[in-house]
Amino acid sequence: MAENRASGHRASEYPEGTPCWVDAQLPDVEAGKRFYGDLFGWTFEDQPQGTVRASKDGAPVASLAHKTDGRLPTVWTVSFATPDAGALCRRIRAAGGQVVSPPVPFGDLGVTALVTDSEGAVFSLWQGTGTPGFGRRREPGTFAWVQLYTRDTQAANTFYGGLFHDALFGPDADPDFGRAPVSDVFPAEMPPHFLVHFAVEDPGAAMEEVVRLGGRVQVPPFETSYGTAAVVTDNQGASFALLHR
Repeated sequence: MAENRASGHRASEYPEGTPCWVDAQLPDVEAGKRFYGDLFGWTFEDQPQGTVRASKDGAPVASLAHKTDGRLPTVWTVSFATPDAGALCRRIRAAGGQVVSPPVPFGDLGVTALVTDSEGAVFSLWQGTGTPGFGRRREPGTFAWVQLYTRDTQAANTFYGGLFHDALFGPDADPDFGRAPVSDVFPAEMPPHFLVHFAVEDPGAAMEEVVRLGGRVQVPPFETSYGTAAVVTDNQGASFALLHR
């Protein structure tokens, strides 16, 4: 059972359809460590799989990885928990999505897969064995929300509601995942995509720190149904949001 919103303590497991991890694919991981270490107070540890795990107050919160193909975007990707990545990939295909990278072991920590929804928005699946996902979330400097910006919110609700009904709409649902028209915040030609949000005490002050560290502001602070958000990019072009709830 995942932790409640107030505690932020480690979950023993995350129900299927819960955002449980985020990772950034960056051209320069060392530069990413400096940027996010200064911005969020993260510390870092190299992992055997070639990634770098970020921790906040000793608990895992994200990972950074070297982008091996310059043609790939510099992005933050969200992972949704599942007890069976293979079965979920089959359901994603049946619902009109695609499997970009089929399930593969990630060391002895779990199984990961990269997929898209029916409109092409990219996300990951995480079948944790040794590691369920976030050790902390919903606290300053940790994951707080992910918003899918899409062309058709009803289609997105149908797609994700079919995959993750209990996590999104069940009686005990407490989701950290919303859907909105892409034109609400971004130009209409922007492709459907997920925007990872990190919690901060003051989005305006955090936005200024992003700029000081070499990032830039895409959208200054605005009000949403889930808090005050600002959209920024890091010093390598990866977009994310700052959120105060």
